[in-house]
Amino acid sequence: MTSLPLSDERLLFTPATSQADAIPLIFAFPNEYTVGITSLGFQVVWATLASRPDLEVSRLFTDGHESLPSHPEILGFSMSWELDYVNILGLLESLGVPIRSQNRTSDHPLVFGGGPVLTANPEPYADFFDVFLLGDGEILLNAFINAYQEVRHADRDTQLRHLAQVSGIYVPSLYDVTYESAEGAIAAIKPIDSTIPATVEKQTYRGNTLSTSTVVTEKAAWENIFMVEVVRSCPEMCRFCLASYLTLPFRIADVEDSLMPAIARGLEVTNRLGLLGASVTQHPEFETLLDYLNAPKYDDVRISLASVRTNTVTEKLAKTLVKHDSKSITIAVESGSDRLRQIINKKLTTDEIIQAGINAKAGGLSSVKLYGMVGLPGEESGDLDRTVQMMRELKKAAPGLRLTLGCSTFVPKAHTPFQWFGVNPHAEKRLQFLQKNLRSQGIDFRPESYNWSVIQALLSRGDRRLSTLLELTRHYGDSLGSYRRAFKELRGQIPDLEFYVHQNWSLEQILPWSHLQGALPLSTLEKHLQGAVALFPQPPKELVATG
Repeated sequence: MTSLPLSDERLLFTPATSQADAIPLIFAFPNEYTVGITSLGFQVVWATLASRPDLEVSRLFTDGHESLPSHPEILGFSMSWELDYVNILGLLESLGVPIRSQNRTSDHPLVFGGGPVLTANPEPYADFFDVFLLGDGEILLNAFINAYQEVRHADRDTQLRHLAQVSGIYVPSLYDVTYESAEGAIAAIKPIDSTIPATVEKQTYRGNTLSTSTVVTEKAAWENIFMVEVVRSCPEMCRFCLASYLTLPFRIADVEDSLMPAIARGLEVTNRLGLLGASVTQHPEFETLLDYLNAPKYDDVRISLASVRTNTVTEKLAKTLVKHDSKSITIAVESGSDRLRQIINKKLTTDEIIQAGINAKAGGLSSVKLYGMVGLPGEESGDLDRTVQMMRELKKAAPGLRLTLGCSTFVPKAHTPFQWFGVNPHAEKRLQFLQKNLRSQGIDFRPESYNWSVIQALLSRGDRRLSTLLELTRHYGDSLGSYRRAFKELRGQIPDLEFYVHQNWSLEQILPWSHLQGALPLSTLEKHLQGAVALFPQPPKELVATG
């Protein structure tokens, strides 16, 4: 490992001076510095921790670190991508910390984790962590540190039991999971005694001051970018979408009191601005924000925009982006089939998609990137034909506009209405169908790996039994073949890949995350599921409500 390029960092906050008895804490991102420092979530959590005088915070990445304490009391990980678990295990080993929480003693730091992956379903990683923070850092971080301070000098069991009383803090070792059989479904998830809460509820920040960059550096993956969170969550509630369902309700940053002052501060140190959010252009005052950014003093500012809702792509938006050095815009369409979009609750028509392309070209943009998906619940072969037809129509309606269709395989996510569906085993052939029929039309088609989507589904739907599999996979080299080899070695000891990935799960089945309450109760997710299933020609019987 090397030292971090700290001289290139321009801080937008003032770190506290640590007091004499400050808690030594390591905050890690399980990837390279250039990736981690580009994560707005990591930046904000680090700044929140580093602003407390009762903490002495050091950052750690896979390729570098700040000066690390010899005896850290707390070790935290921000996890944004499922497959980074391998790096977490490697970093634990590099620090001399046992991989499994049950093997740690009072001589080892308390290991906590947060971020979207661990908030959605921490169970595959439960044996590697002492504590999970479920939800928004604005609420959880200070509550966690304050609670730890109260039991700082107590034994480990007392610390964990005390932390488990804080809303949103999940201590997995204090819950027993039993199974119908070694290869069967979960039979029960229960706290080890009556002093431990039966369920842990994700914590939601409801303010209108959202996150902004706390550091700008040319070493970030997005060089010298200042990021501003314009909205949080998404009001559309597409039934597969973790970014919407897990993070509800939809929240907007106050434009005049929050966004404009934040942007003004950030643009004092850089001229590159990133507007972030799952549905940025659905901010009710987005036009006001555009007018603000179109002021002459910001003429040299480069603006990058997260994926936008298709029917909000106007000629004015396109012209603003072109003025600020953007040549492309990204829209999520999922499918060319109106019928399939209705099933997934994507409130969008093919005509609106075509019009977005026309507006993009009229505003001077040179390319449009579309995101699609195959294997969505209810998908039939005719839906793929309609996707090909839609792309042809788009190309014809906006000649000269460069079109790219990125396409992934549907992966079920916890706390969404589609969490009960498995991955469609025909998805790989459907990706190949689109590739054959679109590339011949001169359309750039970029499929994501089907096989890695299967692994992503395994981790997004997995339970605690996967910890042994994950250790074995890492031991065998962390390749696709390593997963197959590990499943083969554990045959009879854990469920097979089919169970975790491809099976539709019964509505009566206890889910690995059943004791973790997301933004919406299970009954509401079931109602939203039934709204989709009612549109199927032949609904899967295990997913049809009987009550």
